[in-house]
Amino acid sequence: MIAALARWSIRRRAVVLTCALLLCLLGAWSATRVPIDAMPDITGPQVQINTALPSYAADEAESRVTIPLESELSGLPGLVEFRSLSKTGLSQVTLIFADGTDIFRARQLVTERIGQASGNLPPGAVPVMAPISTGLGEIVYYSIGYAADAKAPADESTRLRDLRLLHDTRVRPALRSTPGLADVNVIGGHERQMLVEPDLAKLAKSGVPMSELLRAVRRNTENAGGGVVTLGGEAFTVRADTRVRTAQDIAGIPLRPAGLGPAVTVGDVARVSVGNASRMGAATVDGVVGAAIMLAGENSREVSKRAVEKLAAIGTHLPEGVKLTVLYDRSDLVGATIRTVETNLFEGALIVVVVLLVLLGHWRAALLVALAIPLSFLLLLTGMAASKASANLMSLGAIDFGLIVDGSVVMVENFLRRLEERVRALGRPLSEDERTTELSAAAGEVAGPMFLGVTVITLVYVPIFALEGIEGKMFKPMAAAVVVALAASALVALTVMPALASFWLRAEGHAEEGGLIRRLKSVFSAMLGWCFAHRTAAVVATSLAALAAAVGYTRLGADFIPQLDEGSISIQFVRASSLDLASSVDLQKRAEILLRAKFPEVDHVFARIGTAEIASDPMGPNVADSYVKLKPRDTWRREGGSPINKARLVELMSELLERTVPGQTTMFSQPIQLRFNEIMAGSRADLSLKIFGDELSNMEAVAEQAVAVLRKIPGGGDVEFEASGLLPSVDIVPKRDQLVRRN
Repeated sequence: MIAALARWSIRRRAVVLTCALLLCLLGAWSATRVPIDAMPDITGPQVQINTALPSYAADEAESRVTIPLESELSGLPGLVEFRSLSKTGLSQVTLIFADGTDIFRARQLVTERIGQASGNLPPGAVPVMAPISTGLGEIVYYSIGYAADAKAPADESTRLRDLRLLHDTRVRPALRSTPGLADVNVIGGHERQMLVEPDLAKLAKSGVPMSELLRAVRRNTENAGGGVVTLGGEAFTVRADTRVRTAQDIAGIPLRPAGLGPAVTVGDVARVSVGNASRMGAATVDGVVGAAIMLAGENSREVSKRAVEKLAAIGTHLPEGVKLTVLYDRSDLVGATIRTVETNLFEGALIVVVVLLVLLGHWRAALLVALAIPLSFLLLLTGMAASKASANLMSLGAIDFGLIVDGSVVMVENFLRRLEERVRALGRPLSEDERTTELSAAAGEVAGPMFLGVTVITLVYVPIFALEGIEGKMFKPMAAAVVVALAASALVALTVMPALASFWLRAEGHAEEGGLIRRLKSVFSAMLGWCFAHRTAAVVATSLAALAAAVGYTRLGADFIPQLDEGSISIQFVRASSLDLASSVDLQKRAEILLRAKFPEVDHVFARIGTAEIASDPMGPNVADSYVKLKPRDTWRREGGSPINKARLVELMSELLERTVPGQTTMFSQPIQLRFNEIMAGSRADLSLKIFGDELSNMEAVAEQAVAVLRKIPGGGDVEFEASGLLPSVDIVPKRDQLVRRN
């Protein structure tokens, strides 16, 4: 049947070439619709539930919120992994579902279970689901701040409060309308609040209890509805507009009517002012940093471009002197990665064409075989667009053009051989019928063996489809791309190559093998003759070579995936757990000023400290994620006569920070690599060691010993604690027997 297909393609060459042209047009159109990313997203369908608990310690959040939610959410259909995190003021539960689970159905099930668990949660605890995104969902970071020549408020607290208000009321709502975004996160700035600070001495003197102060302020934050009144044939809505709007309004709230003694207002017993809400996070660039979060399953390159364009449009409508600055754009990395893949693919195709020209010795045959590369690649893009598979470094980088042209080389080389032999035998050029007959016979000779060879190569990739979990998400797209490319190359070799050969391939009867082929054949014949004459020695030599290869294999290094140079550096700063947010920001700014001053390779630096508004990545105030955007490589300094490499640059940064800004540890990585590590192992390091126990002091002692051992391992990098010490807290425990006697 395979040979019959090749012979049919010669007889119906017009039909075959017309179909090939249509498929090429379809492939070119599909190329514009293939999702493009730097690396495959290894995150499975997940639902994250965050519960803000401002007055709860970590153990209380665990016992009163996290455990009840875990108990209620366990046993959901498709649930494969369950993890939780309890911190001061936050409970986080993450549910990971099996691949293929409908995320919207999963969120519906989680919503129902949360409703059932609400009766077991303390008052004020409201579980909120995080946006429908993945661990790699933050694709664009931006900042909002004042221009250098703007008339900004002199007070820093006021500036940060105004910027945060402007972001939350104008930037965030507009940006969230961008197609493909799940939500917009924000960190930094100050959330505006009205502060009422009671003076206990004045309260006692006026005789107004604290409960009455709280009740009066609460009553005046709402309006009262009075219904509808009909008068003179018209209807009027009646309502009491009692909601306070300014600090003066709050200060004027009466606490005791004048008839019961001297009138007392809130302003008489408390200080009322405009202030800031307590915060657990900050930013170092302009004070407010936002993050555009991509909807799961979207095309990161396209969504990034839309978000950046939307930010540019929003910036034109902001007040004079306020600017929006894009700090990190995932599409830059994706574009650089795709350019690298395109360059490698083009160079690989060019090498294949040159080799074909040299070895085949016939320029028509070489160009004919070379056509198999773009044809097979366009068919691959059609399949990827239809299946919505991502084109990335893993899927496209695995394409081997040598394998793609293998079947076409066999087919075209046999066409050329049969035609040349027939021309030499007849001593004249072949007629059209004679050419068709020879081509059909040549196709029948090699079609079956060629197809079998491509099938065997394809079967090598089949076991990869059995991988599951993170390994499956990483390598299955690569295997699928190679299998589709090989299938496309076999189809091209069996149909398009015979049809094109009948039009294009000509034989003159004097084509001979090139000198290189003749020399290679002579060397091969000599080696083959020696092996037949010395069979024992040949077998022993081959066995020793295989044994040496096996020994060498055991000494090779191994990695999960090749490390992609993202063009940026991510630095995680970990400081003492007792450090407050202001001190952490101060240390961070000192480190950033140092990096900008001492390293001309740095374009800009920004950092996120602590926890953002959407606590998808809850960190303490002592932890900061810094992003260092580097300038183009050709502008870097030279060291020892050659340009400095990235590893050396990281080493110099680490030494300088450790020497100049003490009191913190640093861990260097890259933005996407850092997220990959966190998704795979729950830690941002390439290799993490977790220590479990009942006593923190004992665990810290063991951790110090482990760090000392790990630092002695040759080839190791940064070895640091991810957390150090306890977060101090002031616990007020009432003596209930004393309270009873005093009532």
